[in-house]
Amino acid sequence: MRLQNLLVIGIGVLSSGLGFTPRLSADELPDIIKKIKPAIVGIGTYQKTRTPAAVFRGTGFSVGDGLHVLTNAHVLPEAVDKSKFETLAVFTRDGEKQSVRRAAEIAIDESHDIALLRIGGSPLPSVRLGDSSKVREGEPYAFTGYPIGMVLGLNPVTHRGIVSAISPIAIPAHTSQRLNAKMIRRLTDPYEVFQLDATAYPGNSGSPLYDPKSGEVVGIINKVFVQETKENLLERPSGISYAIPIKYALTLLNANGIKQ
Repeated sequence: MRLQNLLVIGIGVLSSGLGFTPRLSADELPDIIKKIKPAIVGIGTYQKTRTPAAVFRGTGFSVGDGLHVLTNAHVLPEAVDKSKFETLAVFTRDGEKQSVRRAAEIAIDESHDIALLRIGGSPLPSVRLGDSSKVREGEPYAFTGYPIGMVLGLNPVTHRGIVSAISPIAIPAHTSQRLNAKMIRRLTDPYEVFQLDATAYPGNSGSPLYDPKSGEVVGIINKVFVQETKENLLERPSGISYAIPIKYALTLLNANGIKQ
């Protein structure tokens, strides 16, 4: 009994004196998703006389004053047929109401595959942009967007994973025969991207990568652009996605006078 009492007292001292008492905290992600979703938009083209009238190309999210949207540059169409009244468009949802808004290209950063758009209508709720330089390997993050196009409807879907690596956008090919023009450009001016242990689909391109506790966006999911220089070196990539650090988008926003 005496030994048992001593053990109990000793454990109590460790718990109270050294702060070893475990603390359980509620998962904030459900509340963050609720705040993030109104800022998520679909990106594509719209032509009233076409079937289907709307063509989905990827995801974007509203920033700043709520009238500007960030997405991947590769999400935008190469051309819009204005002669047939086709327009660049964003698709939004407010509760049960879905709408199409005209969009205009404001600026493009081809090197980092980022595009800035301006949309019409009333301002959307916007996300907060964080400091991507503080992201560390092993930290959990989430992203919300439209995987597999809008097959699942205009309902944003959320995925979660950890940053499994912070690595260069391009890695050298084993032989010169495997090099191509795009890989060479990446190798001459490399920059680091976030590698995630979560699967993103083509429709997720342009989705915000954010802290599940604060909701601050630290990156932009990129499926196609990085795949050309990294995943083509893997025979069967699975469960790996990439995100462009948000600091490059902040540079683009600042250059165009968009305040956060």
